Amino acid sequence: MQQQVQQTARRSASSARRFVKRNVAIAVAVTAAAAVLVSAPSASAGTGHSYRGGSIVTDVRTEATFDYAAGEIPENITVNPDGSVTLSLLGSCAVCERTHGPQLMRISPSGERTVLVTGQVGEAISGNTRGSDGTVYYSVWAPGNAARNGVYKLLADGTPERIAALPADSGPNGLAIDAAGRTLYIADSLKGTIWSVPVSGGSATPWLTDAALAPVPTEALPIGANGLRFHNGALWVSNFNKGTLLRVPVTTTGAAGPIRLVAGGLPNIDDLSFLTPWSDVVFAAQNGSSSQNGPDRVVVIYPNGTYKAVLTSADGLASPSATAVSGDKLYITDGGVPEPHDPKLQIGTINFAALLAGAAH
Repeated sequence: MQQQVQQTARRSASSARRFVKRNVAIAVAVTAAAAVLVSAPSASAGTGHSYRGGSIVTDVRTEATFDYAAGEIPENITVNPDGSVTLSLLGSCAVCERTHGPQLMRISPSGERTVLVTGQVGEAISGNTRGSDGTVYYSVWAPGNAARNGVYKLLADGTPERIAALPADSGPNGLAIDAAGRTLYIADSLKGTIWSVPVSGGSATPWLTDAALAPVPTEALPIGANGLRFHNGALWVSNFNKGTLLRVPVTTTGAAGPIRLVAGGLPNIDDLSFLTPWSDVVFAAQNGSSSQNGPDRVVVIYPNGTYKAVLTSADGLASPSATAVSGDKLYITDGGVPEPHDPKLQIGTINFAALLAGAAH
């Protein structure tokens, strides 16, 4: 009897192992990557994207194309639980010099497009994010227009409502929400500030103002704090002009802790995303052609601050502005600023084995 029980237990264990391997292979790979990459050894920053074990991002394809002349210039992306994506399209803004209003657009998994919001000519819809309850929040950068500049949300009936005004000379860009779903943070690309506001709305408060967040005034496109994500108890923010990725812990009182430089030497770093909610591995877009100041590429940044390019213009990148990760899929928005103006949404597959090999290379 004891032998029979042992054999049954072994068969059950074997079946369980096969089940896990078959049904959660991606989750296992991600967990392994997260564990190993927390203490990844130092490595020199690379420029290629093929490593021991193969390319880190493979099977890159164009999922959607847009009309640059009509102001359909992708800027930011949120991947929703149902597989749809919410895109910010810049439209006519001070940078893009288009003649159409910006849009907030949802694209379903089948490719159906729904315009959620259309802004006014001369302003931009920059960052967007999603609350745990499904509420969509977005930033409107309306230069010189105090009546429009600020943070908005979509009400249940789809009506937009401004929940926080920002000064007319501020540049609201990246948008993030804390893990509790109570506070929104806004990266101000012009004033070297991160603002905070309750998700219910109210007065925006300067949460952190620092030279590390400020733009470089002599740059052709003076933009400082740009991409913004709340992750593992901290705000992670990129500085476009200074080419830096920064981590700012949120203290138990909700204040900003000391700024830590995660990585530097990344000119025109734009928005970013994380491999998983638990891993500090970052995929960041370098939007070089937007100001002709650096490469167009997507880099993976490891927790020790080293980084490697995983996609370049050879993979079709054209002013990449943001990334998003969902499972083993990497989404990239391309603004298409350089000729021949090819704005699009791309999707690639993350090769976890190569990601690990790259960390140890």
